Amino acid sequence: MTDLSPAAQAVLDAYQSAPIEDELTAAAVLSTVADQVVPVEHHPNIYEDCCQYSDVQTRAGIRGKLLAIAAELEATAMT
Repeated sequence: MTDLSPAAQAVLDAYQSAPIEDELTAAAVLSTVADQVVPVEHHPNIYEDCCQYSDVQTRAGIRGKLLAIAAELEATAMT
């Protein structure tokens, strides 16, 4: 098995102790969580202020990290 990052391993460990079948299922669940918790945002052409821009960027970063873990789990399941 490929070595996972600590974040991906923590997710996999948590789901292996639950009634989830494999890494693909865990990846699908995590992708769904990303969609629900940090949905894709359409960036407006004009931001009200710099804080609004920063908040959107922060949420996009969180979503990216969640989806990266999901992709890592999917890749592990395919090996």
